[in-house]
Amino acid sequence: DVKDLSVKSLRRHISIVTQEPILFNESVRDNIRYGRLDATDMEIEEAARSAYAYNFVKGFPKGFDTVIGELGNRLSGGEKQRICIARALLKDAPILILDEATSALDAESEQVVQKALANLMKGRTTFVIAHRLSTVAHASRVILLKNGRIVEQGTHQALLARQGTYAALHQLQFHQSDQKADAE
Repeated sequence: DVKDLSVKSLRRHISIVTQEPILFNESVRDNIRYGRLDATDMEIEEAARSAYAYNFVKGFPKGFDTVIGELGNRLSGGEKQRICIARALLKDAPILILDEATSALDAESEQVVQKALANLMKGRTTFVIAHRLSTVAHASRVILLKNGRIVEQGTHQALLARQGTYAALHQLQFHQSDQKADAE
């Protein structure tokens, strides 16, 4: 029961990756290390590898010592997300919250970030908050909220079979995706 935990203890057990990455005007190394302040450089680099960030970071003039600017303004959206994923990997918390973690990305960046998120979710209880249903299709349990209330819950396949609100949203999203692909 979380009521029996201190806020500090609860926060130690949770990592979060949000839609808008929270980054500091510090080096890549320091931004990743923020996940666990006592981490070694080797641990930071391993987290970057697992987050698919290592190669682009090594391409920077100063590598992991490159300062990324306020809110990471020197990075692309996908690069920012992968730095935040590396931070969460380094923290190694048992509970993970992904709050629209891929919604602001283009399709190419989303694919790489999804691979990094798959590494991050292994062995963790993960809460995925998303409007893109493709983000939750592999979840063991999907909970659909409408006006702050649970209206449906189950697996992706079970919710599609039920032909309710989730199935209607799925049809709408994927029909729009098909139309965009046909237009291109």
